Amino acid sequence: MVIYGVSFDVVGKQPIVLLKTMEGNRFLPIWIGHPEAAAILIKLQGTTLPRPMTHDLLTNVLGTFEAQIERITVTELRDSTFYATLTLMKDGAEIEVDSRPSDALALAVRTDAPIFASNELVEENAIEFEREVDETDEIVEGFRDFLEKVSPDDFRVAQEILESEDAELGEDEDEEDEDDLDEDLGDEGLPSN
Repeated sequence: MVIYGVSFDVVGKQPIVLLKTMEGNRFLPIWIGHPEAAAILIKLQGTTLPRPMTHDLLTNVLGTFEAQIERITVTELRDSTFYATLTLMKDGAEIEVDSRPSDALALAVRTDAPIFASNELVEENAIEFEREVDETDEIVEGFRDFLEKVSPDDFRVAQEILESEDAELGEDEDEEDEDDLDEDLGDEGLPSN
């Protein structure tokens, strides 16, 4: 899979990273937090920061210990929460590490690690377009249609987790992150160029 882009769910007021299958027109939407969306967008847009962010730091730590990220795999959706694993290679041995998909994707864009999703996850949760899609707006509209069919209970658990994470970050940091993300996303919730 490849990261097709980052959009914004106006209904739930959360960023969504859009993964696209290598073949065909299937897209997997994964709701993520504002800081992780900013971390992914910063790298996708080629922005250089004066000091390393958290995902840059972890990439540097892995390099220092001569470990590489071989791949990231989005494995499942359980109780409205996506799960992922990082597969690391160290001294010829593969090491599996549990991860949030948002963190795994932020690392993947920094290390050029390939992105995979389980076949079952794609079969059950991807949205497929019958023809080639060129406009991100069309994909976002497809997700809006998808959101209209999903019940609020499907996202209740995820929202509670996000709210508890936001409370831990503090009001000021959260507002700054939201302002930074709004700038990065542009007018329609798409990466600005």
